[in-house]
Amino acid sequence: MHFVLILLVVAGGMGLSVEAGLLGPLGGQVGDLWATFSVFGVGAALTFLLMLFFSPRNSPSFFAQPSWQLLGGVLGPVYVIILTVATPTIGIAMTMIGILAGQVSKSLIIDHFGLLGTPQRKIDHKRIIALLFIIAALVLVAQG
Repeated sequence: MHFVLILLVVAGGMGLSVEAGLLGPLGGQVGDLWATFSVFGVGAALTFLLMLFFSPRNSPSFFAQPSWQLLGGVLGPVYVIILTVATPTIGIAMTMIGILAGQVSKSLIIDHFGLLGTPQRKIDHKRIIALLFIIAALVLVAQG
């Protein structure tokens, strides 16, 4: 089961690269914020349809959840704006490797301390080496 989830995550990452490639030109044509809005508008409409047909009707109230858990709603648009602005200037590969470096470094900290309600997974030498490879990729692609 873990293998299938890993494949899904890799496919999701590939989708983010495509999204970055689409957002750059769209932002150049309609403006960065309008491009960001279009992504979230289409995404909200699709999510609404999925909820309408597949979500349990008796799920807990959205507003009963701790407010800090809603930060993803703020972080998502910031991420998409960064993709929209950075991609045309530094390219998809550099943007994605930079995003990956930030994601992995922060993820290691979150895992290590068990933050945000996640299980604690200590940083070990293998995880540090993986982060160093990502940083090396960032440096190598930046020089290319």
